[in-house]
Amino acid sequence: MKPEAVQTLQNGFIALAIGLALPPAIGFGFGLWVTKADADRSVNEAVLSAETTICVAQFTGAPGYQERLKEYKALDYTAKSAYFERGNWGRMPGEEKARKGVMEACASKLDALAQK
Repeated sequence: MKPEAVQTLQNGFIALAIGLALPPAIGFGFGLWVTKADADRSVNEAVLSAETTICVAQFTGAPGYQERLKEYKALDYTAKSAYFERGNWGRMPGEEKARKGVMEACASKLDALAQK
């Protein structure tokens, strides 16, 4: 094979390698593409955030909110989840009971409310 042909082949393989590697690097690097795991994580975070907002609204929207908040503030950490289960504030429509993550996030937001 002639040296010019070898050089052309090498350049072609280098261009092919760059052409195959560059689009994914740009797509994933700039967030234009996401993996299924990243998409699932983002969706779960958005759903948790929405359900937490609903939980806090259910807790604060019911009559006697200030008294319940004082009662909630007086509880220790282990009793708070049982308090939420009794009140059903973390339960979403169509669910039998609240998801653990929702109750924890709601409790965190209510702790912040109680500190004010």
